[in-house]
Amino acid sequence: MPPSETTLLSDQDLYLFNEGTHSRLYRKLGAHPGTVDGRDGTHFGVWAPNAARVSVIGDFNGWDRERHPLRPRGSSGIWEGFVPGVGPGSRYKYHVTSRVGRYAVAKADPFAFHAETPPKTASTVWSLDYEWMDKEWMAARHEHNRLSAPMAIYEVHLGSWRRGGEAGDRILGYRELAPLLAEYVHDMGFTHVELLPLMEHPFYGSWGYQTTGYFAPSSRYGTPQDLMYLVDHLHQRGIGVIFDWVPSHFPTDEHGPGFFDGTHLYEHGDPRQGIHPDWDSFIFNYGRHEVRSFLLSSALYWIDEYHADGLRVDAVASMLYLDYSRKEGEWVPNEFGGRENIEAIDFLRRLNGEVYRHHPDTQTTAEESTAWPMVSRPTHLGGLGFGLKWDMGWMHDTLHYMSCDPIHRKYNHNELTFRMVYAFQENFVLPLSHDEVVHGKGSLLGKMPGDEWQKFANLRALFGYAYTQPAKKLLFMGGEFGQRREWNHDGCLDWHLLEHDRHRGLQRWVRDLNTLYRGEPALHELDCESDGFAWIDCSDAEQSTLTYLRKGRSTPDVLVVACNFTPVLRHGYRVGVPRAGHWRELLNSDAPLYAGSGQGNLGGVRSAPVARHGHPQSIVVTLPPLAIVVFKSG
Repeated sequence: MPPSETTLLSDQDLYLFNEGTHSRLYRKLGAHPGTVDGRDGTHFGVWAPNAARVSVIGDFNGWDRERHPLRPRGSSGIWEGFVPGVGPGSRYKYHVTSRVGRYAVAKADPFAFHAETPPKTASTVWSLDYEWMDKEWMAARHEHNRLSAPMAIYEVHLGSWRRGGEAGDRILGYRELAPLLAEYVHDMGFTHVELLPLMEHPFYGSWGYQTTGYFAPSSRYGTPQDLMYLVDHLHQRGIGVIFDWVPSHFPTDEHGPGFFDGTHLYEHGDPRQGIHPDWDSFIFNYGRHEVRSFLLSSALYWIDEYHADGLRVDAVASMLYLDYSRKEGEWVPNEFGGRENIEAIDFLRRLNGEVYRHHPDTQTTAEESTAWPMVSRPTHLGGLGFGLKWDMGWMHDTLHYMSCDPIHRKYNHNELTFRMVYAFQENFVLPLSHDEVVHGKGSLLGKMPGDEWQKFANLRALFGYAYTQPAKKLLFMGGEFGQRREWNHDGCLDWHLLEHDRHRGLQRWVRDLNTLYRGEPALHELDCESDGFAWIDCSDAEQSTLTYLRKGRSTPDVLVVACNFTPVLRHGYRVGVPRAGHWRELLNSDAPLYAGSGQGNLGGVRSAPVARHGHPQSIVVTLPPLAIVVFKSG
């Protein structure tokens, strides 16, 4: 039938939806307040192609499934209608009676903009009206998000970063957190905040990774406008915001999208394809056109309406492989007999194509833990089209190396050097994320060997090594000041630790690393290009040292980085350098202001015409114990 005044859907919308290319579906489906024939009310639209009957139930009709039935829109599978007198704040669900079996259930709206606070599960009619004040940031956003810009990302779980109340157990809302987080991140010098998934999720302990509301920010922290205020506030302080987003799976809670109309609508029906063995959750059916439209629209929604500067896409590896975490016989090969999920690959390419077509000044980042090629290469070259990829190999190798007693590190030297074999095959982020400080893994500080002084020195060395390697950086909250306990989402970070010198020293070290990384083009301009890095000496396994160069594109400046991963103080250590003259000591992790031992080079050294490491000049330096020193020519 032709669209009427009570519908938001045009025939073109239906065509694009059924084709799997509609990327703004949230403007058409769900609950949208409006006016028809002079009456205020709300348009409702929901996809349920195998339903025999769909009605809207809510606090406006006593949750009576007979009062407000919806009409099917031809053969599109969409049910729609206008309910007078319903406006923002009204709670509702869809009562769906299936044509299959005797299935009837009340479902939350998959396109809802707002929801009740869990454990309640109803959707809430809401408007997205908000007056943004971040025009300056948005106009210059491309400068902050390009690959040649510094990206030092602070990963945050909002519910446990800081808490309020006399007992420190009250979760703070988006608006309460906004000035606190913006001030802290700005003071620490991070360029971006990455927020663990804020999409509505029934189980708080999933940290947001079990999403049911793909268009609804969690009401635990406030309204959609409150989240907009948080993003706006960060932008006004010059801080980018990345949203963690989970298109790989969703939970089986009855009110969620699963088994929506009595059939496996959003998910695969075959459990070998539709159930995730690790999380006991549903896997999206990426081959279904309407599901692709749903996910594409969700991704664009957070960038369109919440001004997100990028999306970090969770668990990409689980999407790419049909046999991910499955034994022989527990998975279904693709049409060519292989293990690659062709439909998911096609979806990811479409996703990145849509994001960069509409918002070329943002970035998508893949959490992808395998050797899948060309994750962060353009789709027209055969890549998946992501802008960045987490370097999980670097994380595993480096943390294993740093957890070794220094006396044994010489036997694991290749764990530090191997990365440079593949470092420029992708556009990498070096992640020290939440995943490394949960499930019995302990804190970053707790992984470090040695006595108390050595633990802090090792952690400063780890951070210094990460910041001087070519790649973007990511650090989970608490790591920057040496959180001692494993992260607990039900509590708050141990901010009282900053009463102690070593914790304050570590925090200042991270602040100064951010300042150096942002201020020196040699440390960020060529993060993703081989021209920005060169080994000086990567073979000194016996002394567990590394020396390397960092170079930029816009300036002739060259930095020399020298790393000593043993507690042995090394005097008279000769390092080849590409230029004659004075080499200024920019940063030294052993300095007293970082709670180090104070060994160093008195501000700098002068080169001598003594050939070393393939260079005609060299400098003789002091390498402090368990430390990193950065020098700059001139």
